[in-house]
Amino acid sequence: MCSISPFPVSDSLVMAKPRSLISASIPQTPPGIIMPPADDSDTGVMMDPIEYTLRKRLPRKLPKHRNNVYVNMKTDFRAQLARCQKLLEGGGHREICVHGLGLAINRAINIALQLQASSQGALQLVANTSTVELLDDMEPEDPDEAGEPMARSRNNSAIHIKVFYPDSQ
Repeated sequence: MCSISPFPVSDSLVMAKPRSLISASIPQTPPGIIMPPADDSDTGVMMDPIEYTLRKRLPRKLPKHRNNVYVNMKTDFRAQLARCQKLLEGGGHREICVHGLGLAINRAINIALQLQASSQGALQLVANTSTVELLDDMEPEDPDEAGEPMARSRNNSAIHIKVFYPDSQ
């Protein structure tokens, strides 16, 4: 037996069947991706991931107002927090709405909680969750050989947190 590894490898270890029933029960998928149809027909499209490039479109924005803050993971946390504080304190707004999508949900929650803690409990929070439908474009790598561009729909979670000063009555 010829081996490059410093540890001897026996044929029984290489050819052994999986011992775990969990890993043995995982179905093997073909190398292609089955795309659901864009319309309501029952036929899917078999697509090779090497032939197409995935281009994620930007999500649909809610109405843009001065008191809406869209949180993302690219901008620094402290900068986003400072922007929210500036809107509440110096911007003349009694309420702001903090929006987070997907991975930014945790950051939106943290910003809202930090705002509430820094106000010594003067601010109140109301959170709503939703599901946002996102579209991705599948563009062919080689336009001569591959088919036409396709669109893929997927869902992503979102949160909308209203941060406001309650009416003092």
